[in-house]
Parts: sequence; C-alpha cells; structure tokens
Amino acid sequence: METSTLLVLALVVALVIVYRICKPSPFSNIPGPQPKSFMLGNLRELLQQPAGLAEFEWQRTYGDVVRFRASFGTDQLMVADPKALQHVMQSSGYKWRKSPVRREIARLTSGKGLAWADGDVHTRQRKVMLPGFRAPETKFFVPFFIGCAEAMCSGWKGTIARTGGQSHVFNLPEHVSRATLDAIGQAAFDYDFGSTNNHENELANLYESLTANAFSAPPDIAVLMLDLFRHVHPAIMEFINDHNPKLKALHRVANVANNVASGLIAQKMEDIKGGTPNNDIMTFLVQSNMSENPKSRLTEEELLAQMRTLIFGGHETITNTICWAAYEISRNPELQARLRAEIRAAEETIADRGETEFTMQDFEDMPILNAMAKETLRYHPVAIHLYRTAYEDDVLPLLKPIVGKDGKIISEIHIPKGAQVIGSVSAYNRNKDVFGEDAFEFNPDRWLDGRVKAEVPLGVYANLATFASGIRSCIGWRFAVTELQAFIVVLLRNFELETTPKLAKIRRESALAMVPTIEGELDKGSQLPLKVSLISKVEG
Repeated sequence: METSTLLVLALVVALVIVYRICKPSPFSNIPGPQPKSFMLGNLRELLQQPAGLAEFEWQRTYGDVVRFRASFGTDQLMVADPKALQHVMQSSGYKWRKSPVRREIARLTSGKGLAWADGDVHTRQRKVMLPGFRAPETKFFVPFFIGCAEAMCSGWKGTIARTGGQSHVFNLPEHVSRATLDAIGQAAFDYDFGSTNNHENELANLYESLTANAFSAPPDIAVLMLDLFRHVHPAIMEFINDHNPKLKALHRVANVANNVASGLIAQKMEDIKGGTPNNDIMTFLVQSNMSENPKSRLTEEELLAQMRTLIFGGHETITNTICWAAYEISRNPELQARLRAEIRAAEETIADRGETEFTMQDFEDMPILNAMAKETLRYHPVAIHLYRTAYEDDVLPLLKPIVGKDGKIISEIHIPKGAQVIGSVSAYNRNKDVFGEDAFEFNPDRWLDGRVKAEVPLGVYANLATFASGIRSCIGWRFAVTELQAFIVVLLRNFELETTPKLAKIRRESALAMVPTIEGELDKGSQLPLKVSLISKVEG
C-alpha cells in the first residue's frame, strides 16, 4: 500500500512541477515570506510550528493578506482581512467551497456527514440538522452540561479527599474530555457514555487526545502529502486513506462509533414507534428521516456519520476550549475573583426566585462570564484554519488595502478558478482594527468597554471567525458557548484554579484543532496540568 501511495505521489509531484513551470502565479505581486525550501515552501512554518505563530508574524510584516508558498513553488493566500473573509465565507455561497483535502480529513474523522458534505448534499444535510440546534433546544441541554461538569468535580473532590489535602494537580484535558463526551451523549443522543466514572469505555478512550495523537507535529512527508493530495481525485484519496495502516486509530474510531450509532438509531426508532420519543438531537434526526420528502431525509450512511460529526465537533473542540479558559483563569487571580463573585451573585438571584440551578438566561445575564467566553473563543480558537477553494473566477475585496511588490496599492485581488486560500482564524481574531491595539493580549474587558469594532459583520457569534461564517458556519455554536459557560461556572463555584510549573512550557499545538501540549512531551498527548484547590461556599 505504501508503495502505491508513493507512486501516486511521484506522479502528482511530476505533474505539479510541470504545471508550476508552465503557468505563472496569479499572486506574484502579493507580498509574503520567502520559502524555506522548494519542496515544502512555507508549509513547515504553517503546520509544524505552534498554532498561529507563522500567521501572526506574516500579518505583522505583510498585512492581512499574505502570499505564501506551498509545495514545489505553488502560491496560496493567507487571509485575515475582514471584508475578504466575509466575501469568501458569507457572500459567495458555494462559489467558494471547502477544500478537497479538508473534506477528506472530515470524512476520516466524522464520516460523510455535515462537515464533509458539499453543494446540494451539504444544503440538504444542514437543512435537516439545523432545527436541532436553535436557542430553544439549547436551553434544554443546560442541565446536562451542569450535571456532567459537577460529576467531574465530584470525582476531583474524591481524589483530593483520598490524598488528605486541600488540593491536587489534575491534567485537565484527560478529565474534561470524558465530561464533555458524557454531555454530548446525553444532550445529542440521550445516551450515557458513563465515561467520567468508567475509564474502560472504549469510545471515550479512543476519542481522548485523538487530534493530538493523529494530527500533531506532522513529519515533512505528511505535510507534503496533505498539500499534494489537493491535486488527486477524491476517490483516489479515499482509497489510499482507507488502506493506510498509519490511520488505524481513525479507522478504529469509525468502526466503534458506527456500531454505537447503529444501536442508538434502532432504539430511537423503537421509541418513536412506541410513542415515547425523547428530546435529543438524534431522535429529531430519526424522526425527520421518516418524512416522505426526500429533501428532509438523510441516507443511512449520513445518519451514522452525523453521530461522529456531533461527537467530534461537540466533544473534541469544546474540550480544548474549556481547557484554554481554565488556563487563562488560573493565570489571572483577579479575573478569577471577579468571575466567582458574579457566580455567587447569580446564585443568590436564582435562590430568590425559588430555584437551585442556572439556566441559559442566567448565563446571558452575566456580563463577565460572557466576556470570558468571548475572549477565550477569540484568543484560543480551536479551529485555526479555514481552507477554501474557488470554484470559479472571482474578485476578493479588501477592507484594508495592501501595497503590492510593485509599490502600487491593492484594494482587490483577482482569484482564478481552482486557487486555494487559507482563512486564518487565529490572525483575524487578533486583528487590531477589529479587536483593539491590545488584540495580542488576553483581556476579557475588551468586550465590556466597547473597544471591539465590528465594521464588517462576520461570523455567527461576537464577530469572531471561530465558528466560521455563512453556509458552512458551525450549527452547534450555541451549544458550544453554553457548554463553555456552564463548565466555567461549575469549576469556579467549586474550586480555586492555579498554575503549575509545567505550564511555563505550554505549547499551542497545531493538530487539526489547537490543543494544549507540553514542550518536549508531545508523546503524552494533550496536557494542561492545573492545581485545583477546594473552595468554601462562603468565599468569593
């Protein structure tokens, strides 16, 4: 299999080199960094360095649109300009599509579900799934988020009690990953994975540190293959990857998740026929699939894939976001105290109305909590790149013109069909024209004092690119924001969070998503060790 892969790559390399020599670059006048090698261009900086590092340097040096070199001298654009991103993501429909290699990665991680789908198939799948993620449905999920966070905290209290002290160091990704898997199971499938208390759960074990283990620190050959595969027909890509032994972890996840999904779907159908359906997302999808309208149905393969899509999108990404939020809270005692005081005040308000638990409206009424959520999603976007390919000739408008290599002002860029751009979520989210001169600092107060300037509307939440935008925006953004808020509340009403010496070597690892790791310990997967101390209910 590896021999055939190399033969295919050799042929692609030859064709790319010939094509590159024969056709001049349409982006030759756009400033950008010099390539470090002919074979890999600037891809090492983009994919092997800590997440966002290369884009931040390019943005500071060249502006919000940068030409960089991919393999064998081919040019691509990194885009962080608000108007350009709005055009590509929001205004152009399917004229700009998810790049083929990224669709293939989505197939490997989630099957042929919503993250993989394109064109009419994507429109149909999104239309079927979207009603399950509206605000009223999200409100229903809050008790699940709180319950799973409390179960995690209860386990921590047990560990602290057994050690006979008042604190303990926990590796957050390990524990948060299990709690968020339980949350997505209960909210999306009405299914208890039980992973918080059962460390023998196979699916939980497979998903733990999945992206860190499968996609972090890609060697040069993997970086090269990722780029060259965009010249390979999707069917050939699928065949190669389905028979690649190095992807056995992803294959195993697919098999186990599909088996669990098949059982769940069968149970949902029985419940519906018996007149006792639940309110979870999977039940909604199964009910929709009973429609006589083909535009309201999913195929069996698509229905199975949506479970993996929901788990990967609603588990892996939110796990890392919660961990980054806890990291920032631990580094800022004053912010932690303000958040805890707001939580205590909200608890008093809840008690005054005769209730005991938070609702989605309570979260929305907490300005510091909302600012913390927005700033975490801005400063630590888990999805760091948005790969898009032009399916027809286009013109890319710029909010902030750049100066071409010939010294002339460029206010729009002509894009030929087939060109690929990378929307840099990290660079846009630190755009000083949007988020203020201190955009490279973590400061939730920017959301409270009005310094965020949304001249060009972008995205579905807080003018951030974190959840993408337009027809491919994340349908579960409300789900993610609410779950993040719930975990912050539960963590801070139970514990004091403090840094540990290891965090001096924390690394923002580019592993498809941005995951926390420790420099020199990548083999241990995701790591974010925090000191967690018991806190009295009367404190704060």
